[in-house]
Amino acid sequence: MTQWVENPTGGRDRGPVALARAWAEVLVRPRRFFRAGIAPGDQAPGLIFAAVVVLIEELTRLALIPDVYPVVAGQPIASRALFLALAVVLVMPAALHLTAALQTLILMAIAPDRGGVSETVQVLAYSTAPCVFAGPAIPELRVACTAVGVVLLVVGMAEVHDLPYWKAVPVVAVPAAIVFGYGFRGFGAASAVLTEVGLALPF
Repeated sequence: MTQWVENPTGGRDRGPVALARAWAEVLVRPRRFFRAGIAPGDQAPGLIFAAVVVLIEELTRLALIPDVYPVVAGQPIASRALFLALAVVLVMPAALHLTAALQTLILMAIAPDRGGVSETVQVLAYSTAPCVFAGPAIPELRVACTAVGVVLLVVGMAEVHDLPYWKAVPVVAVPAAIVFGYGFRGFGAASAVLTEVGLALPF
């Protein structure tokens, strides 16, 4: 599942400039991006993309929010480095692949002409693009970031797996809840926003 294709057809270029260009393209022209930039088996650029998004988001949290991570053995700097590494290197790829596997199971019943698991991993990875701004403790900003991420996920699944949008919306509901609702704390932010206006969410 983590195959790096040496010369993919239609896949993403490598390097920092390519990452920045992919980030801009998926936000500005998502349909074109998902049609042209997703290649079977070419997961590595997408995984690196998602890792960079999580790294920036978590670094922002660390810089702006006190006591984000617990302190282990009285070593605050080492503890932050450890938990940051775990989030980027272990938690992110594991969550991404498990969510992609779940998404594939859902797609099996809905999309007979669907792409493979690799394409699903890439769509999930690139749809996290707006969450580079989700680090600050500003609920409204986090809600906006995760909402845009959900929209990108719907667009990506529709384009890559040949689904009409009315089918893509319910198909991505559970994976979107996992990645954006819980992973990027969209539900918590939405609850905070609604609490400000006297409402509450059941999670």
